[in-house]
Amino acid sequence: MAGNPRNGRPYRTLCTQQRALGLPCWICGRDIPYEITGPEAGKHRDAFTLDHLVPLSRGGNLLDPANARSAHRGCNSRRGNRLTTAQPRASRRW
Repeated sequence: MAGNPRNGRPYRTLCTQQRALGLPCWICGRDIPYEITGPEAGKHRDAFTLDHLVPLSRGGNLLDPANARSAHRGCNSRRGNRLTTAQPRASRRW
């Protein structure tokens, strides 16, 4: 039985490459505090996490750089496995 592919070197390399880009969260557009690392990153909702444009449960490729996106841990969790992010509602014009 194979181990968790997220613990392998190719996945960790992809995470490192995505983190090095320093991009804002692709879901909310706010900056990601990339200085949050180590054990505290697993609990901090604003920490960097690797998200996938096409969720893995919907057939997305875990190791495809074209499918990788930078996101806040909280934004990634709220998005779940939906294919698109929720668009902000437009305000009414009076």
